[in-house]
Amino acid sequence: MSETEVADTVEYEVVVVGGGPAGLTTALYTTRLGHDTAVVDRGGGRAAMMLETHNVIGITEDVSGNEFLETARDQVAEYGATFHRDFVTDVERLDDGRFRVTGNDEEYVTEKVVLATGFSDERPDPPLPRTGRGLHYCLHCDAYMFVDKSVYVMGHGESAAHVAMIMLNFTDEVDLLLRGKDPEWSDETDERLRAHPVDIVEEEISGMTKGDDGWLESFEFEDGTVREYRGGFPMYGSEYNNGLADQLGCDINDDGTVAVDDHGRTSVDGVVAVGDLVPGHNQIPVAMGQGAKAGIGLHYDLREFPKSLDEIREHGPVDAAETPAISPKLREAAQAFSLGDD
Repeated sequence: MSETEVADTVEYEVVVVGGGPAGLTTALYTTRLGHDTAVVDRGGGRAAMMLETHNVIGITEDVSGNEFLETARDQVAEYGATFHRDFVTDVERLDDGRFRVTGNDEEYVTEKVVLATGFSDERPDPPLPRTGRGLHYCLHCDAYMFVDKSVYVMGHGESAAHVAMIMLNFTDEVDLLLRGKDPEWSDETDERLRAHPVDIVEEEISGMTKGDDGWLESFEFEDGTVREYRGGFPMYGSEYNNGLADQLGCDINDDGTVAVDDHGRTSVDGVVAVGDLVPGHNQIPVAMGQGAKAGIGLHYDLREFPKSLDEIREHGPVDAAETPAISPKLREAAQAFSLGDD
């Protein structure tokens, strides 16, 4: 594709698709390391649904997901990154090796693409409490809330059975709700499960009661029984948002995650993936760590200096006028930031 065909697009060194903790941390690092970076974010996401933030050092429990993300966006923007509220539909490699990222509203051309598109939890059928008011998706974040409290695990597969047993580390009141489905776990898992003090409730839920504060109080079942719960965990799997990775030809694992190396590099040169889209624990601190490593890796790939010996031998020594390599926009942002510190 010729330069004239991309003349109306916005050009960057790095475009991050997705504005969750992993994508924002990647953008933080690439921006502070001197690379023109854009975050293209459709809004929403799993982190935005959090009513409270758990397990993030330095962030208090009363901070909502939206507050957490808003602070992060402001921080990254202050360093000079650009934000676009847009939904990316296509990514393709251009003839010059760069990528064209197509959104509903705009097109972006970039040297590197970061996919931070995460996954969507498979929601069980209603009636159910609001997320964060008795419906929880992160065992490692929220199990602490259920110490000595009555808790349910909802589902009929292997993961539901295992999570029900795991919750016995925190409370002796654990129910596994099949909701009228036949269990699909293995015979070995069934033997293990029935050797643990977990109540297996076969009946479907017919109703729900909430308190004045919006928190779940109890479920009513089709046989007329009522069971009280502080909350619980639906275990129905995840739908990975890997369409762009698949479109680009990235290797995708059997579970739907995108295969990456230690710095988030995929099997396609120039394409990086981070956060819930890749294998690992689905935790904010883990996502932030992945974003940091990916940002550093991108800097190694993009930075101008030091020049290699081959480049020096071909083009001669580096002229002082060529430095610094940081763009005028980011240079100005860094200078303004430094003045603010004074």
